[in-house]
Amino acid sequence: MVNGDTTTVATCTCLVEVAVSPLAALCQCQKMLHKRGIVEICFKRGVALERYNAMRGNAPEKLVSGSDDFTMFLWEPFVDKHHKTRMTGHQQLVNHVYFSPDGQWIASASFDKSVKIWNGTTGKFVTAFRGHVGPVYRISWSADSRLLLSGSKDSTLKVWDIRTRKLKQDLPGHADEVFSVDWSPDGEKVASGGKDKVLKLWMG
Repeated sequence: MVNGDTTTVATCTCLVEVAVSPLAALCQCQKMLHKRGIVEICFKRGVALERYNAMRGNAPEKLVSGSDDFTMFLWEPFVDKHHKTRMTGHQQLVNHVYFSPDGQWIASASFDKSVKIWNGTTGKFVTAFRGHVGPVYRISWSADSRLLLSGSKDSTLKVWDIRTRKLKQDLPGHADEVFSVDWSPDGEKVASGGKDKVLKLWMG
């Protein structure tokens, strides 16, 4: 787990390596501490619940599930014990599902190498992002719900623009599969970890 407060992240800029990626125009720093692959990372979110409650208002709580049967289900668990919507479209198992911070969108990552976007209220399919050449393991939203980050077996991270529905940035740099990604609450930093045992921080 990565502590996402400003002090902790700032110290990471001088740990091992600082370089500029010409493709992504981002500052990258990295640190290898783990003896095996990094499977999960997470920034600290001190005000996440407050932001979520402000966005949700009086709308019922929603839940989304993804399965290795290639499907997803949208639920309102405190309103009805039956699912609200069955969501189909992925061609292989669904690895990760994630509501956007504003609740407007649902993103899903799959072994079919795609990331799909769904309406967060109805569960209706919106668009698919394709560009990874391997299974997509993990996704993470920016705090303003405008950008989506994905990490893949193909060793890359990609940043997708929800408004234009296009690839915004390609972030190569890992030497092997990317198992986990996370976006900092301030929207200015991205963390990634994977099979190469390296934790990377990407900063604008």
